[in-house]
Amino acid sequence: MESDFRPSPLALAVLSLLHAAPLHPYAMQRLLREWGKDAVVNVGQRANLYKTIRRLLDAGLIAVRQTERDQQYPERTVYELTDAGTKATLDWLTDMLARPRNEFPQFPAALSFIMLLTPARAAVVLEQRAVTLRGQLEAADASLRRARDLPRAVTMDDEYQRAMLAAELRWLDRVGADLRSGALSWTQEELAPFARASLPGGELALRLPPPSAGLAGG
Repeated sequence: MESDFRPSPLALAVLSLLHAAPLHPYAMQRLLREWGKDAVVNVGQRANLYKTIRRLLDAGLIAVRQTERDQQYPERTVYELTDAGTKATLDWLTDMLARPRNEFPQFPAALSFIMLLTPARAAVVLEQRAVTLRGQLEAADASLRRARDLPRAVTMDDEYQRAMLAAELRWLDRVGADLRSGALSWTQEELAPFARASLPGGELALRLPPPSAGLAGG
């Protein structure tokens, strides 16, 4: 059944935590948050965590070790790694590190249709993004400073995130400068021939908003 299991960041995180020690789901979620791994693994919804645990259990990658009962807390099931789970952890980790994948993030998808905005509006919204990213970069720097006494191996995800933020900001600054200077620009008249050439029969026209519409809104 392991071969039918589709690896995910959350599944890898569960297996990796259990690689260290048996845990119940609440402890898994708490540790991922305390270690700052919720920035790279979606553990916000406990239902998703339980669903992933059930799938790992069905696949034979984890097993129930014991059920804890305490008057102060609800009954908690403690899970442990199986031999198959140990192998899957290292196989998945190696594969995810070695093989880039197209994960279809939102930003590149939106960039592919940026021509529906006017260049002036595009400059405004990309600067809004840059402002947010600068705040995230400052937070990443602060986080790395707090973790400077930790082994570098345990903060590699933070280091990578920081590098990606800095690289995107440099790119946004260049694009923003080109939009403001006019080095990067477009109009409906310029783009319409390309749309007509690629659409069946050329019967559809690319509809761009007029400049006033493109600048409206927040």
